[in-house]
Amino acid sequence: MANTRSIDQVLQQAVSTGEVPGVVALAADDGGVIYQGAFGRRSLASDDAMSLDTVFRIASMTKAITATAAMQMVEQGKLALDQPAGEVVAELANPMVLEGFDGAGKPVLRPAREKVTLRRLLTHTAGFVYDTWNGNQARYAEVTGLPAARTGKLEALNAPLGFEPGERWEYGINIDWAGRMVEAVCGDNLEAYMQSHIFQPLAMRDSSFDPRPDWDARTVQVHARQADGSLTPIETAPPAVDREFYPGGGGLYSTAPDYIRFLQMLLGGGTFDGARVLRGETVALMAENHMGELDVLPLKTFKPSFSNDAEFFPGMAKKWGLSFLINTQDTPSGRSAGSLAWAGINNTYFWLDPKKRVAGVLMTQILPFADPAVLGLLDRFEAAVYATR
Repeated sequence: MANTRSIDQVLQQAVSTGEVPGVVALAADDGGVIYQGAFGRRSLASDDAMSLDTVFRIASMTKAITATAAMQMVEQGKLALDQPAGEVVAELANPMVLEGFDGAGKPVLRPAREKVTLRRLLTHTAGFVYDTWNGNQARYAEVTGLPAARTGKLEALNAPLGFEPGERWEYGINIDWAGRMVEAVCGDNLEAYMQSHIFQPLAMRDSSFDPRPDWDARTVQVHARQADGSLTPIETAPPAVDREFYPGGGGLYSTAPDYIRFLQMLLGGGTFDGARVLRGETVALMAENHMGELDVLPLKTFKPSFSNDAEFFPGMAKKWGLSFLINTQDTPSGRSAGSLAWAGINNTYFWLDPKKRVAGVLMTQILPFADPAVLGLLDRFEAAVYATR
């Protein structure tokens, strides 16, 4: 490994100043892991030190793994990117678009004119939205009693579209549906499929939708950022024990070392440590812009306790691959144009730079999403990683 003392200092300072209770971060290149570090505590309510094997709720960092499962099905000819999704999952055959609410407050729905497809689901252009960032969807859930996805009820996915498929980009439950498509054609649930075809081949031993008893002592606590900038430990509900589906859009537990192995597989063109998970041409395809002239739009929060307003690289056009954010220009921290990235709502982040051949992951456990302190730390961590190269 190169001299990584400067990276240690960036992470340690964030803990020392109270910006974060604790953090785990790793970076890797074609030669292997080039940095790993764990600083601070798992909870402000205990003295348990953060460690490399600390278990995090990675939330929407699940999406890239679900997309990988979907692309395995594409490679096998069991799914196609532009096939009408309703041919695979009947519930997607005749989607309805929420146009608004009438004078009595009743939802106004109309049939969608365009089809939902796997490509549109993986690029968040299919029309599905999240109530965290869409006021109409939040109102619809309140009026109809639609359960939240975290309840594990399939009914939670029976939400209307927020707009016509293909019309624009908006973040939503799209990849939960992509996960349902994988389940429909692979003959297994998403947990079992990922274990057999992604986690076990990549030796991701601490990754699962189902929390394990042996994780109890090393699972990090979620903290809430208060108005004065301080952090308070909060309780989070465990996954529903009687859940009816595994949410491909979020819900995995994992560790930073596990996730860097997943990124190393992508960096290696679908192969890592002797295991081939995807074909090289499939990984290259996933890294391309699949939304055409559309752009990724800022996320305006309707649930401030879950997310701040969020926009990565303001002023820069952003695209979406299968299923990654793509920056179209080099960034001040060193990330090359055409890099892939995304995040989880508890302020976990990753990026993969195909040009400079480096990938990184930074994990905290703080709400709301897009925490300015963590985003600043991510920038400094990235810059320090690139400075060692």
